[in-house]
Amino acid sequence: MAQKKNLFGLTLLQLQQLCLGEGLPKYAARQICDWLYRKEVSTIDEMTNLSLKARARLKDIAVIEKTSPIEAQESKDGTKKYLFPVANGQYVEAVFIPDDSDEGASRATLCVSCQVGCRMGCQFCYTGKQGYHGNLSAAQILSQAFCLPEFHRLTNIVYMGMGEPMDNYDNVLQSLSILTTDWGLGWSPHRITVSSVGITPGILRFLQDTQCHLAISLHNAFPSQRAAIMPAQKAYPVADLVSLLRKQDWSGQRRLSFEYTMLQGENDDISHAAEVAKLLAGLRCRVNLIRCHATPDGRFKSPSMTVISSFRNYLVRHGLICTLRASRGEDIMAACGLLAGRSKDQA
Repeated sequence: MAQKKNLFGLTLLQLQQLCLGEGLPKYAARQICDWLYRKEVSTIDEMTNLSLKARARLKDIAVIEKTSPIEAQESKDGTKKYLFPVANGQYVEAVFIPDDSDEGASRATLCVSCQVGCRMGCQFCYTGKQGYHGNLSAAQILSQAFCLPEFHRLTNIVYMGMGEPMDNYDNVLQSLSILTTDWGLGWSPHRITVSSVGITPGILRFLQDTQCHLAISLHNAFPSQRAAIMPAQKAYPVADLVSLLRKQDWSGQRRLSFEYTMLQGENDDISHAAEVAKLLAGLRCRVNLIRCHATPDGRFKSPSMTVISSFRNYLVRHGLICTLRASRGEDIMAACGLLAGRSKDQA
């Protein structure tokens, strides 16, 4: 018997093709989208504006499958990390980050994963040390949001969890379409940020296909030093990427940022700050400094706050907007660079 198709995670176009192929009216696809992404139904029988015949046919060929988390950990700062099972006994993690500090404005961000592990091999990232075990489907990416207990509290989503979004571009784009289009969830794309180590072909497609924010993992502006901790630099030099980004229009609401993890003795002195300022001079962007979160191997450590502040002040004096990102969830291995996707039985 042929495996049934999962309706959850399909786009309007894919659902239209499915309906037409099964003798259902094309307009039924938009109704199905509404049930899936706005009304969040779990069964085809709940799609009551479809005829009984249409529902019966759909049940013959399709299901609605979402992946719920099997484990949750809560940090002392309120951050929550959720563990999601995927195929072949593998797991991914997503992190819910509530923030009520913005002068009364409640913000709740979800950091989602797009791959099981990662093949980019960044030396300071615990996810990269797990190796690559496969791409997540659009349904698996979206499940991290839709199956979250706090789903209706979310104000923002960042694709900064496990994996490199541009290495799983088609599924990432499909999930973004469902989150941001009128037939899907209908979010503004400016509520979503997608991060990348700098895979140029994928980034160029991303800039054409979406209006979501872009974050580039920089971490060192000296090419040879960056290549030593980020192998992707060898194939996709960050200077070439910045040259391409300068040709884009950043005058609107779309935001460009550069992530910079501070590594003691590796990328934290004033010469490094000067190279960052030189690389990004005149580009409308923001630099987010991130305190290094030590991985279990203990190779990298964070510099002192005095060193980080001096680095930030140098960038600000040289015309860059620069902020220090608050660390959240470090005590439960939920902070930047610490996600591993292991169950507690494997840990």
